[in-house]
Amino acid sequence: MVSAEKPAASPGARRGSPGEGLPPTTLVLPGDEPTAAALIAAAVEVMAVHGYHGTSVRDIAAAAGTSPAILYHHFTSKQGLLATMLDRGLDVLIAATEEALDLAGEDPADRLRAVVGAHVRVHLESQRESLLGNSELRSLEPGARALVVAKRDVQQRIFDRVVRDGVRRGVFGADQPDDAARFVSTACTAVAAWYRPGGRLGPDEIVARYEEIALDAVRYGR
Repeated sequence: MVSAEKPAASPGARRGSPGEGLPPTTLVLPGDEPTAAALIAAAVEVMAVHGYHGTSVRDIAAAAGTSPAILYHHFTSKQGLLATMLDRGLDVLIAATEEALDLAGEDPADRLRAVVGAHVRVHLESQRESLLGNSELRSLEPGARALVVAKRDVQQRIFDRVVRDGVRRGVFGADQPDDAARFVSTACTAVAAWYRPGGRLGPDEIVARYEEIALDAVRYGR
């Protein structure tokens, strides 16, 4: 098995087990083989600094503490690794949003708070992953890009449905509900670009503020 191999590490590679010392990432799943998990975590770290095109397979392998050849045992290529990362990022976001919506009840305002809160919190907790998802979508080949865009559209449709429902029920006064929903989701995504851990506002405060801003955007109660 791949996990039993002990290839010589490339120059500059980390010592110890693959991935040792790398920060955790939401893109690694519990069932991932350890070396594959290390490669994903390393790719997040290196690409967050140098971008997809500025990162080589050797760079990823060195950060993961393994050899470049091992990457091809787990992913078809660097492009395949990026596709996996961006695809998983959308899965994390959609799952969190759907779960929050399921628990929100029937009140349109509570439902909007729920999807906004989930969307913002994922982008705060997965800041590097979110920035990569937005900046490197253009680096995907057409087939992989189409899949990620389709999942991004699934997330947007959750917002669309919640806002349209609130308008139909007379709780939201937005004249253009789809535009309002897009405005809200885009603003929520942007928190990944400016948030700094340890700053003046903590995650809970940011979530609460964005929930209220979203209600203003859909003209709640007007």
